[in-house]
Amino acid sequence: MQRLRCMAIDDEPLALRLIAKYVLEFPALQMVQTFDDAISGAEYLKQGNIDILFIDINMPDITGIELVRSLEKRPIIIFTTAYKNFAFEGFELEAVDYLLKPIDFKRFARAVEKAMEYYRYKNPPAADTTNESIYVYSEYRMVKIDLAGIEYIESMEDYIKIHLQNAKTILTLMPLKKILEKLPPQKFQRIHRSFIVSVSKVKAVRNRKVQLEHIELPISDTYIDFARNWMKLK
Repeated sequence: MQRLRCMAIDDEPLALRLIAKYVLEFPALQMVQTFDDAISGAEYLKQGNIDILFIDINMPDITGIELVRSLEKRPIIIFTTAYKNFAFEGFELEAVDYLLKPIDFKRFARAVEKAMEYYRYKNPPAADTTNESIYVYSEYRMVKIDLAGIEYIESMEDYIKIHLQNAKTILTLMPLKKILEKLPPQKFQRIHRSFIVSVSKVKAVRNRKVQLEHIELPISDTYIDFARNWMKLK
């Protein structure tokens, strides 16, 4: 993978130096520029050639939240801050991670690995046209989900609940229609306004119901074709 171009914006020079020092420990990363002035950093970002942005939230001229929100083309965002009360804003802007100061190197390394994984997911090799995983935002973090582990997905008004085979669930703010766009149609089918199922996890279809390992789900009139065609999809 090419080296990912990084940039850091923080009004604290010591924090900038620490982030730049940490980045040097990763051969896959290149620190292109650092700014202790948010306005100058925002101007540089307009060039659109940054892959990962480390940005402080609480700055005097413009907050990191406001700066990121203003960007037409956003790099992968890792927020850095001394405060814990900005988590929802990070969620809203789909930041990959949220580092509290003083930043520990091990914690920094986990954030970088997450950012690199997300970059690979968003920029797969040309020959790789099938994703085996997706990323969703949950509990203020970007979470990787292996498609093979998904049993079904349930709509809960503005949220969806992703039910995994290991009985874990992941809750994320997203409509069912949007998650369906991320999933390969040959592997996942909508059967109801509230449910998407993994075709391979379906044990049986009868009486307009889908039988999974531990639950039965209804098939609505709109998606009745699934009942007729599910064997062809398996």
